[in-house]
Amino acid sequence: MAEGKALRPDLAAIARNISPGTRVLDIGCGDGTLLSHLRDQSQVDARGMEIQSELVERCVTKGLSVVQGDADRDLSEYPDKAFDYTVLSQTLQTAARPDHMLDQLLRVGREAFVSFPNFAHWRTRTALMFGGRMPVTRALPVSWFETDNIHHVTIADFRELIAKKGVAVEGCWFFSGERAISPVGANWRAEFAVFKLSRNL
Repeated sequence: MAEGKALRPDLAAIARNISPGTRVLDIGCGDGTLLSHLRDQSQVDARGMEIQSELVERCVTKGLSVVQGDADRDLSEYPDKAFDYTVLSQTLQTAARPDHMLDQLLRVGREAFVSFPNFAHWRTRTALMFGGRMPVTRALPVSWFETDNIHHVTIADFRELIAKKGVAVEGCWFFSGERAISPVGANWRAEFAVFKLSRNL
């Protein structure tokens, strides 16, 4: 990918915190934007898994090593600590069991990056409170009957889950639109969150 092409803010935060020359598995890698960037800019051994066949084809045409698979089922086939990092960007809320997905991410990777839309953002709260309907916002642009989101996770929910699992937070980043914001009040101010996680076994 061209060096001048900007990554989505959550992907940029992830890319900045991945060490050059490491092994990365991007689960739900889409069209391979992050993988291409890591391969070309950081000489990372970048691999991906994607459920949609047309997106797998687009990745392969870019010369990326991507397999078609359903992370809910197929991630269990990977060996323990096969990668330095696993990445799950804006996909956790579509998993059948996000808690089990988190276990798999931290089994397959030494560290994991997870990003997700924050359903407690003030625009979402306002839409529910005053409109009485499931929100359609810039962070959640699809109507309730079309969305792939099946679990409505908030930053507070996610922090509670990882605390229960004994997962360590190595870093976290929060965004309102394209802009990074401070962690203060992130549960209502942030549209998206990114967490870097590890688990000492």
